[in-house]
Formats: sequence, structure tokens, C-alpha cells
Amino acid sequence: MRVLTDSKRDAILQAAADIFHEQGFEGASMAGIATRVGGSKSTLYRYFSSKEELFVAVSHQAAKDQILPTLEILLASTDQELGSVLRRFGETALAIVASEPAIKAMRTVISESGRSDIGKLFYETGPQIAMNALAEFFRARMLAGTLRQADPCVAARHLIALFESETVFPCLMGIRSELSRAELKGAVQRAVDVFLGGYGRGDGKTETETIA
Repeated sequence: MRVLTDSKRDAILQAAADIFHEQGFEGASMAGIATRVGGSKSTLYRYFSSKEELFVAVSHQAAKDQILPTLEILLASTDQELGSVLRRFGETALAIVASEPAIKAMRTVISESGRSDIGKLFYETGPQIAMNALAEFFRARMLAGTLRQADPCVAARHLIALFESETVFPCLMGIRSELSRAELKGAVQRAVDVFLGGYGRGDGKTETETIA
């Protein structure tokens, strides 16, 4: 029995990323990707059960490399000022999620979702993981009294929606091209201000104002 290896998986992801970029999702094939890697389709299917699963893995690679480490830092930052932590997280995450490659991938997922389970795969192996981690962070902050008591899962969804309203959504619709670093920073600042205004401790002040 042949052993699955990380190096082989990485090679498949790189070859698949190149072919998806060159040919698009519809034009790409598992046979073509296997040829680019230098192996057989049977080997490819031992790592990924479908083209949809492979596309999702390629789409999430940058997020896993850059957003998840930021989430780990976020979860460990229980003694830091909340506004600063959320701004840092938002700027890091949106630099990836609102980038041109990520927007293109998301458009593909949306267009293919009605014909396969790619949308469910995409959500469960990426956004849902991040959302759950963010919810756990908010749960701890609520228990500590930094945030008012509420459903932490809903709070996580609200923050992500605020982050994306000025960034991901207009890019996804073609209203805006890729945003500058300054634009992302401004959008994140406004999102965090609104979030803390709604989920603050109920005394009319955000954590930043109270500390100051």
C-alpha cells in the first residue's frame, strides 16, 4: 500500500492551482492535473475524491497558511485590548479574502454550487472553521465581561458580515477592483467600531473608551 505524503499533496495542490488559473474550473480536469503532476489519475484520487474537493483545497491554501495562524494569536490574546485585536485580525484576514485570487475562487464556488456540493465543501473546510474559532473567542470575552452576553456564534457572523460589507461584497459583484491597504484598514476600523457599539458591555462605552 502506497503511503500518502505531504510533499506529494503539496505538489498536487501547486499543479492544480496552475491549471485552475490557466483553464478555469470547468476547463480543468483531474486527468490534466495528474499529467501536470507527473502521476496517474488513480494516485490523484487517493488524495482528493473529486475535482470540487481539490479546487476547495487549492482555494483554502493561502487562508490556512496566513489566516489560521492569526486566529490562533487572536484566541490567545485574552489580556489585550479587544478593538486592537479585532482590527489586526480583520486586516490580516481581508488582505487574503478580498484579494483578486480569492474573489475569483469564490465566484467559481458560487457558480458551481447549484450543480455540485462544492459550496458545502468550501464552507465546511474554511469559513465554518474560522467562524467557530471566532465564536469561541467571543464566548470567552463574554464570560470575562469584555462583551455583553449574547450568542457568540451570531456575534461572529455579525463581525464577518461587517468586515465583508465594504470589501468582499463589492469586489464579488464587480463594483470594485482589489482594494488598497488603506481602504481595507478604514473598512475594518468602521466594522470594529460598529461591532463594539452593538456588542459592548451595555454601559454605552466600548472597551477602548473604558480603558482610556
